[in-house]
Amino acid sequence: MAKATRKQALGRGLSALLKETADVSSASDENADKVVGSIIDISLDLIEVNPFQPRTYFDEEALRELSNSIKELGVIQPITVRKLAEDKFQLVSGERRFRASKLIGNKTVPAYIRLANDQEMLEMALVENIQRKNLDPIEVALSYQRLIDEIKLTQEELSIRVGKKRSTVTNYLRLLKLDPIIQTGMRDSFISMGHGRALINVDNISDQLNIYEKILRDKLSVRQTEDLVRHLKSGTIAKAEKKKKSLPSTITNSMKDLNDFFNTKVGISVDDKGKGKISVPFDSIEDFNRIKKLLQ
Repeated sequence: MAKATRKQALGRGLSALLKETADVSSASDENADKVVGSIIDISLDLIEVNPFQPRTYFDEEALRELSNSIKELGVIQPITVRKLAEDKFQLVSGERRFRASKLIGNKTVPAYIRLANDQEMLEMALVENIQRKNLDPIEVALSYQRLIDEIKLTQEELSIRVGKKRSTVTNYLRLLKLDPIIQTGMRDSFISMGHGRALINVDNISDQLNIYEKILRDKLSVRQTEDLVRHLKSGTIAKAEKKKKSLPSTITNSMKDLNDFFNTKVGISVDDKGKGKISVPFDSIEDFNRIKKLLQ
């Protein structure tokens, strides 16, 4: 097979993000130069997975769909491996294609071979991972943070390396300040990145979690969440909560009886002086007449 260029093997746009590293080698066997830079079919048994792979979850259904595609059409885009030694390779990118090929019993997979040291492996794996479209916001943020911590990049250098505005990088990194429960909710798609960005502006973790639970319970939109956060910061919610909590126990203990009696949710409010009111909602004229009869 003809020798492939780095751009063709790594995918559109990705090669521009990575530095050329042909002068750094992790392979020591004398025949390395005969295969490095080529695309050849490699036995799956000779390839080990990438220990620097930032993705830890692989959707089983998506893997089966990819397997069916490979069964019909073959592996359209070769995986990328680095040569460690004679007959020993390590994945750089393409673990889903690697796993899917194994799933259908393939013995070989087309692979582009290159040389790279451990730091370059980590950087390539992280950058390649970031370019995917189906990542959740927290996974992107964690990849950004690893590039900063382990590759020693500044936010400015990172923004250039991944082709994103610095403000975009900053917004992702700020998500890591959220409570882990909220981060998990974002990873599981219970809330969006927009919800997360709104919650970042809430300093108190307890308040963050309370709003998060309200988002889930009331199915709040991002706009509604932003309004809620603004009200919290202005003290409106705090005052409302204070009023709500000021109800005497004798009243709160009787609320269930009132609700059962009227067969509706009764509203009760009490001011600081102990004065208050009871409101009984109704859904229609017939419902109003029903409540009226109860009071006669």
